[in-house]
Amino acid sequence: MIIDLQRFVTNERPFWTELETMLNQWENSPDATLSLEKAQRLHLLYERTAADLAKITTFSSEPETRRYLENLVARAYGEIHETREKRRRLFPLKWFFQTWPQTFRRHIRAFYLSLAITLAGCAFGGLAIGFDPESKPVLMPFPALLQDPAKRVAEEESATHDRLEGVKSSFSTQLMTHNTSVSIFTMALGMTWGVGTIVMLFYNGVILGAVAVDYIHAGETKFLLGWLMPHGVIEIPAILIAGQAGLILAFALIGRGSQTPVRKRLREISGDLATLISGVGLMLIWAGFIEAFLSQYHEPVIPYAAKIAFGCVELTLLCLFLGKSGTAKSAGAATAEGGKSSV
Repeated sequence: MIIDLQRFVTNERPFWTELETMLNQWENSPDATLSLEKAQRLHLLYERTAADLAKITTFSSEPETRRYLENLVARAYGEIHETREKRRRLFPLKWFFQTWPQTFRRHIRAFYLSLAITLAGCAFGGLAIGFDPESKPVLMPFPALLQDPAKRVAEEESATHDRLEGVKSSFSTQLMTHNTSVSIFTMALGMTWGVGTIVMLFYNGVILGAVAVDYIHAGETKFLLGWLMPHGVIEIPAILIAGQAGLILAFALIGRGSQTPVRKRLREISGDLATLISGVGLMLIWAGFIEAFLSQYHEPVIPYAAKIAFGCVELTLLCLFLGKSGTAKSAGAATAEGGKSSV
């Protein structure tokens, strides 16, 4: 084939430059999608550049041009034929309203088991304090809970100063940090094939049951509800979901009836564990604020009825959110963000 090499390079270089520009843009934005027209244009430029490379291969006087075209064709071939896995991007709203509640419902049996273990602990703690009041120091190793409930209520209701004045932010941060640490630890104990997670859930239930029976027996049920409900209806479910995550981890390790290698089973649940524990963290942030700025204030500062009503509203919204958000009917508004999200 006889061609005017100089003229050939001059005529074809704009096409090479266009192809190089498209490849640079695609490589810099790997998640971007090409329209049909651009995809067709890219394929056309690739074929034309490959043909140009074939034409000048025999020209030893143009090694630089040949290497340039070889590199360009190789890049284009790689981009066109690569079967890369779509990169996951985080869409916060879609993750919050779809991924998190969907993940929760997908493992609902683990949550029910977490709830059952905690309720068993509550029953044990309540019966123990009811039949043996002297066991309080063992069941509730916290100084604030050891005093007589009626005496504590009288002190709280007659207080003339705000004992959290100036320290509400630090107190709420302390609560968030502690509760989040406990939740992560509860999930991580799933590595003990679930034994540690079960112990943590049962122990938390024992304390909750013992406190409840102690205050109810003393006739301070209204105080108990007004004190615990504003933050407890979020904090307690958060611990239960952390237990749910720990049990999921335990099930994956045990792999009963599964022939899948343990490494693959763990890899399959890793995204769900991250989603659940991230949701727990958000719940505990909210619970920490509420406990510091609302739960610690009692009558006559804030009526118990108002605090109980606030807790009921929170619990209702939480149940609706975890039970309904992200379903086919409610997901329409969030689909505009596109893509599959994960933590």
